[in-house]
Amino acid sequence: MANSNTPFGLKPIGHIMGLPWNGALRECNVAALYGTAIFIQDPVLFAGSSDATGFRQTIARATVGDGNFISGVVVGFAPDGADTSSLYWVASTAITRNAFVCVDPYVVFEIQACSGVILANTVVGLNAVLIATNAGNAFTGISGIEMDSGASDAPAADASNQLLILGAVPREDNDISAVNAKWHVLINLHSLLSTGAGTGALGV
Repeated sequence: MANSNTPFGLKPIGHIMGLPWNGALRECNVAALYGTAIFIQDPVLFAGSSDATGFRQTIARATVGDGNFISGVVVGFAPDGADTSSLYWVASTAITRNAFVCVDPYVVFEIQACSGVILANTVVGLNAVLIATNAGNAFTGISGIEMDSGASDAPAADASNQLLILGAVPREDNDISAVNAKWHVLINLHSLLSTGAGTGALGV
């Protein structure tokens, strides 16, 4: 059975302890004229500054690939009177905009594996990186980020990889014998947990 090729970034679905995700979010800020588009379910990183009030940390889109940290995942944006047409952050917009970010390092996410390689059940427990082959969808506002199945960096026991693969999503429409299967993952290089040395948990 072919899987639908529908990249959507990192979708929060639960908690590693088995609890449902309670929807708790941190309100953050995207600075005016920030030059990279940020879509819903994109990974982001705290940028080391705040808005003018000092209440909201500024975020930037996280860089995909080995060794790059993640602080959370954007779940939505606050309405803004200056930009009522966009569901996502449009690059280089001359306003600031607030984003709601899931920063809990123990939240489990669903993600699609890219089309490069069919992943077997043996990848469960390994580490993986994100890949940005697809752009975000300007109509829906949804991310195009995927898990790299081996197009450029195959899953491996590598503590500097961004994700830890927990298992395939248990749904009838998810076939791990085909490309674009959906997987449950944890953020491995989470900036709220890591030592800053460039490594997270080593997959097995």
